[in-house]
Order: sequence, then structure tokens, then C-alpha cells
Amino acid sequence: MNTTSKRSLSLQQIFTWLMEDGIIKKEDAKVKYNEAQGILKNGPASMHTLTAAAQCKLQSAKAPHHLLTLDWLTEWAARKVNLPFYRIDPLKIDFTSVSDVMSAKYATRFNILPVETKGNTVVVATTDPFNHEWQEEISRISRKEIRLVLANPLEISQYIVQFFSLAKSIKDARKINTNDLGLRQNLEQLVELGKSNKHLDANDQHIVNIVDWLWQFAFDQRASDIHLEPKRDMAAIRFRIDGVLHQVYQLPASIMIAMIARIKLLGRIDVIEKRRPQDGRIKTRTADGQEIELRLSTLPTVFGEKMVMRIFDPEVVVKTLPELGFPPKDAERWDTLTKKPHGIILVTGPTGSGKTTTLYTTLKSLATAEVNVCTVEDPIEMVEASFNQMQVQSSIDLGFADGIRALMRQDPDIIMVGEIRDLETAEMAVQAALTGHLVLSTLHTNDAPSAIMRLLELGVPYYLLEATIIGILAQRLVRTLCKFCKTPDGELPDPVWQSLSEEFALPKPASIYRPVGCPECRQTGFLGRTGLYELLTVTQAFSKLITKESDIHALRVQSIKDGMKPLRIAGAEKIIEGLTTADEVLKVTSSLI
Repeated sequence: MNTTSKRSLSLQQIFTWLMEDGIIKKEDAKVKYNEAQGILKNGPASMHTLTAAAQCKLQSAKAPHHLLTLDWLTEWAARKVNLPFYRIDPLKIDFTSVSDVMSAKYATRFNILPVETKGNTVVVATTDPFNHEWQEEISRISRKEIRLVLANPLEISQYIVQFFSLAKSIKDARKINTNDLGLRQNLEQLVELGKSNKHLDANDQHIVNIVDWLWQFAFDQRASDIHLEPKRDMAAIRFRIDGVLHQVYQLPASIMIAMIARIKLLGRIDVIEKRRPQDGRIKTRTADGQEIELRLSTLPTVFGEKMVMRIFDPEVVVKTLPELGFPPKDAERWDTLTKKPHGIILVTGPTGSGKTTTLYTTLKSLATAEVNVCTVEDPIEMVEASFNQMQVQSSIDLGFADGIRALMRQDPDIIMVGEIRDLETAEMAVQAALTGHLVLSTLHTNDAPSAIMRLLELGVPYYLLEATIIGILAQRLVRTLCKFCKTPDGELPDPVWQSLSEEFALPKPASIYRPVGCPECRQTGFLGRTGLYELLTVTQAFSKLITKESDIHALRVQSIKDGMKPLRIAGAEKIIEGLTTADEVLKVTSSLI
């Protein structure tokens, strides 16, 4: 049924304004207006006129003739009615607080959503700027002044369901627990309460709802890690998105305890044991049915048990090297290295720099029916059917060295060692390479040449390194600028460019880009991350420098002569391509100074 007549902001008004502003031509307006009417008539009764207009795929008559998206139309309409445009960011909204302003039924009836409470003011997002019949009632009940903002109609409908449903689960869970943590200031009492709380059941429906929401919300926000952190009075939920931690919400500590218990049950972790760290795994699905794996890790802290869930996207493993950020020439050199029959290839960098992703992507391409790929990891980051994966078990003295020793008797072609941490593991990796196997592993060093020095410091004889090391890759991850909102930002200052380009004669870009923020990137200005790579291939000239008295400067100079581009240069090239900013590159390569 066509409900246009019931709306103050009608289709006719929208198209009239668009013509008045010269955004669409008069001859196109009639055709698109009829199309929008048809969409509104055949769509759901709750469809908004702005949504119907956006679905017509209107093209601006003004340069650069961009598509009039729903966000653009809503922001434009907000200016026409003299209201602020509001982008709803669920990471910044305290939904239990705003849900106290009105009921879910009331919000749905008028298609409005409280988004902020500041002192004596409530900010309410609406889709109908001319409907004021509810304002006086809400202002009287809440005893607050109402400030109207205009927001995306689809987002308001979506978040009305999410916010009020979750707020209800949290409030109901609070009612079950009768302990007032705010009255317990003694540290020992807080810790004991965390150990003995029996009021909230891990299988309670409210807790189940909160955990399910948490996962789906994390997937929607592109989080790589979920942190559940107990504090003195409250507990915090934080997401790591594109390498940066964001505070999501605060919960009563009692609810967090029940949430962690629920997750531990699903991950087959001992729920009773809270005195020692534990690990586990969970497989779940996104809202659209994609399978996602979570790696769980618990840690006892002074205020209770902390949990971190690392989210593994299976699509990462099927990416190609260029999709990970490898320049074409480095991708060719890496492919050549990994196709060699034997030797050691190392991937170096700090924790969280993407080393495991690079190794998994490489192994995935190498693991054919004719090749036996075996790994020994701590922990197994992602279960992959095309590998034979083994988990290090320190409790039964099964370490990396023991794992390599066992794999050597499994007729492997390629062995991946999670990390070389000690001399025994390094010696076993060297032994495997000397006996005709290709060994890939990781090492924690700042750059590629430093890996040689680290292995020498561990006690590996220089002549064994000279005979087995064939390549070293150092890497970092930088946030990439959102392609939907990045904007030119003039020239980069000469001193900054000189610090980035070092001794390489890279031409300074005429213009660089800066982050702005839009709905696509959750207002951060960055969308995703890409890799910076420093690939060292061991040539005859380089191997002659591997001696007892190896000099890091000499190794670095020779590796550059052999074609290695330092990480800073890799970052500078990404800036020239307009993919990232100088600040991002300088931040992740600061340890190289």
C-alpha cells in the first residue's frame, strides 16, 4: 500500500527540492518520481520516502555527477529542513541509557531513536522532521529537553531493534543478580565475588542474547579481536579494528562473568578453573551464514578473568599476494623463493604484523595434492584442511623442536614452524633444511637483516646459516585510507618526505591524501589494512658476509644492493599510490630509526 500521504516528508517534496537545487533535471524528475512511487507502493509499509528515492539510483546533474545515495540524500534533506545530520555510530552509543528514554514500541511507532543523553538534553534521531506530536510527551516523561537530528532511515530501523533488544537483555540480567558491586570496594571481596558468583547462569537466555549480539556486532564492525576486561566496579568490552582498540561498552562485572562462562562452555574450556590461563576455539557464523573461527584466550587478573577472542576470517587465506599488499616484483621474488626445494625462509616482525597471514597464504598456494605440508604451531591460528597441523603442548614437553623432530619422520616436503624461539628449535629447523626440506618460520626482529644477527645470538653456527637461509621477509601492517572519503591534502613537507625516502631517490608526490570519515569506514577515515614488505634474498655476495663477526650495517647495505627495498621505502610507495598517510608509515616503522 502506498503510504506516501501519511508522511510529512513526501516524495513530491523531495523531488521538488531536488529540482529547485538543480540536482536533477526537470525532464528526468518525472520518470524517476514515477519509479520511486512504484518502489514505495510495492515495498514494505515501513519504507521511507528517502529510501525509495535512493533506490531509483538518481544521478546528480552537477559535476562530478555522483550517485545520490541514501546517506547523501539524508544529509541533503537535513540541510533543507535546518536540522543537524547524524551518523549513528553504535560504538559511541550507550544503548542501555538511551533505551530508558522511551520503549521499543514507542520508538518503532514514530520511527525515532534516542542516540545521546547529555545532562538535561536528549538527542533523538528521526526520519520525519515535521512530525512533532511525540516530543512534548517524551520531554515531559524524561524531564529533558529534546534535540532533533535527522538520520539514515534504514539505520534507525536497524538500531531500534538492536539497541532495545540488547538493553532489555542487559537489564534483565542485572535483575537476576542481587549483588551490588558498587558497594564492594574491598579488592579481596571483588575477587571472591568473581570466583563464587552463582546468581547469573551462563545458559540464561539473556546472557545467550548478549553473547550472540557481541559476536555479530564485532563481525559487522570488522573487528579482529574482542577484549572482555574486568575492572573494579564495571567490566569493559573493547574491539580492535584495523589495529586500533575501541571502547565499545561497559557492563556490570557480574554480567561479564556470566558472558565469559558462556563463551568458555562453547569453547570447551574448563569453566571452574579461573586461576590459570586457558585456550580454546569456537566456530560460529555471521548473519549471512559465513563460517567464522574464534580463538579464545583467558587470563587471570586482579579483578577477575579476562578473555580475548581473536577473529579469523577464512577469506584471508584465499587472498593473493598482491591483495595482501605485495608489490608485483616482490611477489615474483617471493614465489621464486617458496618454490625452491629446500632451505629456510623467515618472516619477521612484531606481534600483529601479519606474519601468520603471509605464511598461511603462501602455504595454501603450495599445498597441492603432490606436496605434503606439515606445520607445528603454538597455537594453531586457523584450522586448514590442506595442511597437517600439530599443536605445541608444553604440558607434555612437546615443544617446537620436538615437533620438527616428529614431522621429519612424516615424509614432509614443506615444514612450517610457528616461531623460532630458542637454539634447539633453530638447530632442528637448520637440520630439516639440510636434509632436503623447505622450512618456513617466523622470528621477532625489526627488519630482515637483523634476523641473521638474532640467529647468531641464539648460537646457530654461521656456516649453517650460510648454507640454509635463502630468504627473509620483514613486514608491517598500515591502515589504508577509505576510498570513499579520502581527500587531497596538499604537499608533504620536505623533511617528512626525506625521513621516509631515506637515501632512495623517490620523487615526492605532488599531492597526498588525508582521512575524513564516512559511514563506510565508521567515521575513522581508514578502511582495512595493507602490508609493507622488506624482502631479502640471500645472494652469494650476501652469504659471504655471514660470519662470526657479521656486521648489521654491512648486511643491510648488501641486501639493498641485491634488490631489497626497506620498509620505509615500501611505505613511501604506498603514500605515492594514495593508499595511506605519512603518519601511518612513520608510526609502524618508528622502531627502525
